[in-house]
Amino acid sequence: MSLPDFWLRRPVVSTSAALRERFDALLDEALAVGSDRPVDYLVDAPKWQFLCHVADRADFVLHGSGDPDIPEFVPRRPPDITDFGSRHAVFAAADGIWPMFYAILDRDSAQVSMCNACVRAGGEARYHFSISAPALARRPWRTGTVYLLPSATFDLEPADGDIRPTQAASPVPVRPAAKLTVGPEDFPFLHDVHGHDDAKLLARAAAAPDGFPWHEPR
Repeated sequence: MSLPDFWLRRPVVSTSAALRERFDALLDEALAVGSDRPVDYLVDAPKWQFLCHVADRADFVLHGSGDPDIPEFVPRRPPDITDFGSRHAVFAAADGIWPMFYAILDRDSAQVSMCNACVRAGGEARYHFSISAPALARRPWRTGTVYLLPSATFDLEPADGDIRPTQAASPVPVRPAAKLTVGPEDFPFLHDVHGHDDAKLLARAAAAPDGFPWHEPR
């Protein structure tokens, strides 16, 4: 099964063995410090590359938030229409870019509905980011935090054929192992976020519940 072209592809990066070793060393440093303070990021590479490296190792899943001081994540039931996304759990992503979106999107200062996802298709990371068009016009971006959570208690959302979601859920509380401060300038798809009409999105979702992400061409 192929995805439509409007699904974004992760930027292509040729990382050297030296850079991967530097990322591993940085991760070790971050884990030694813990989540009391953010990672001191002094690597000459975009932060999303480091976060993708961490997520691809599979030891950690990532959670983005505007709160820089969360000592423990507790299960909650979000207003999601899917069976997996509406469970009572701590949610995170087995991907480095998707949680950055949650970290930099200021949902508190503007009325924002979201329609977004990250999946693996044929081994390739693909993304869709969409928020309410009026909110997008106000540029609701902020500085946020991406938390590294141990993956031991998390389950991945089941695959749909050869499309594998990267959403993960833990039924029990989770304490972060480290955290990284990120800003809008660190998010590689800042200018690719789609603006949708809330009423049209809801109508499309009601008419075709399996038609996610109900994309409306620009």
